[in-house]
Amino acid sequence: MARMHARKRGKSGSKRPLAKTPPSWLTVTPQEVEELVVSYAKAGMTPSMIGVVLRDQHGIPLVKAVTGKSITQILAERGLLPEIPEDLMHLIERARRMHVHLQRHRSDRYNRHRLQLLEAKIHRLVKYYKRVGKVPKDFQFRTLYTYA
Repeated sequence: MARMHARKRGKSGSKRPLAKTPPSWLTVTPQEVEELVVSYAKAGMTPSMIGVVLRDQHGIPLVKAVTGKSITQILAERGLLPEIPEDLMHLIERARRMHVHLQRHRSDRYNRHRLQLLEAKIHRLVKYYKRVGKVPKDFQFRTLYTYA
């Protein structure tokens, strides 16, 4: 019965547009949007960061509604998609930070348990991405340090 009495989290944040068609007030063409996506990817931005910049600075609510393709599909066509998917990369980075924390604070049992849960989630996600073909078959996540 996990999280039975856990505090509730808020629902604030931006919501995706309901309409699947491009808005009538949008003046950019699909080719211009694709070029913006490619230029931001070459500048080193991740797909989620590209979506936020296009929404906030260029007024493009949803790339898929304008171009018919998602940001990751556009990047895959141009060969700019990162080798490791973005969500997996963020989880691995969080696990690395937890390892560093546990080296400094060895008796932190709460974070040790959270690290075990996080590593299990990473292993499940890697297994899925191998099956789907988004990560190479020889990709292997190994824990960096022992936290005994």
